[in-house]
This record gives sequence, structure tokens and C-alpha cells, in this order.
Amino acid sequence: MDPFEALYGKKFKSPLFWDDISETPDTGPNIIREMSDKVKLIQSRMKAAQDQQAKYANVRRRPLSSEQGDRLFLKISPFRGIVRFGKRGKLSPRFIGPYEILEKIGDLAYRLALPPLLSGIHDIFHVSMLRKYEPDSSYVLCPDEAEMDETLSYFERPV
Repeated sequence: MDPFEALYGKKFKSPLFWDDISETPDTGPNIIREMSDKVKLIQSRMKAAQDQQAKYANVRRRPLSSEQGDRLFLKISPFRGIVRFGKRGKLSPRFIGPYEILEKIGDLAYRLALPPLLSGIHDIFHVSMLRKYEPDSSYVLCPDEAEMDETLSYFERPV
């Protein structure tokens, strides 16, 4: 229904239908009470629709709580054909970094310490573009464990 009908309970009469006087207009406190009841009904239905949409939208959202000094990965552009960080193709990295947090801006944005190579990019990012960096010592290869020969190659051994 259109807003006029929702508010007044009857169809809007254009100048073409003004000669139809079969309905008598309501006056007094009844029309005010009916209008306020209809407004409350419309507001409650809009609130229910907003809650339903928020439930669907919040399924994939995750909170990112990081403090100054933590490190985060930065998501590279997800669109095909856009090359922002010099690599392209399906094997290009999805995230680059990790970069240190300089400042938390509100609840949903962070300022990162980007290297000089990325100086042309704005340094404030939304949490949807960031992923928490969790250091794992099992992925680090210590230089003293790798035995390199004169061609700078080494033999991999299972752990």
C-alpha cells in the first residue's frame, strides 16, 4: 500500500475523483488515534524486517579486536583484473603483510604502518580488509638449520 493509504486508511483521491462524496471524512480524536495506531504498526513491521535482515547480514561478520602494536594481514583487492600490488592470477596472494597497527580509529578501522613501497595507498583500513596475524614458530626456518652448498641450494628434510 502507499504511505497515504497506510496513514489514513483509505485510497488517495486525485482531482479526477473528488466528486465522489459517498464517504464521510472522520474528524476528531478518532482519526488521530487511528493514525497513531497505524504508525506504530508500520514502525513495528519495519523493525521486524530490519532485525531479519540484520540476522542474515551478521552471519558472516566476525569481530576483530586488536590493539596498538599488534600485527594484521591486509587483504588484496578481490576483483578480477585489478592489479594493485604487482601480482596477478589465481595463485597471487590473497593477503599481504603482516603490518603493525599504529592506531585504532573507532571500532571498525585501523591505521597500519605500511612500507614505503605502498606509500601511494591510504593507510586506514576497514576491519573487513584485515585478518589477524598469529605467529607460529613451526613455519619459521632458522638459518642455522639449513645447510646450503656452494650453489645456494639445500636439501629438505621432513620434520
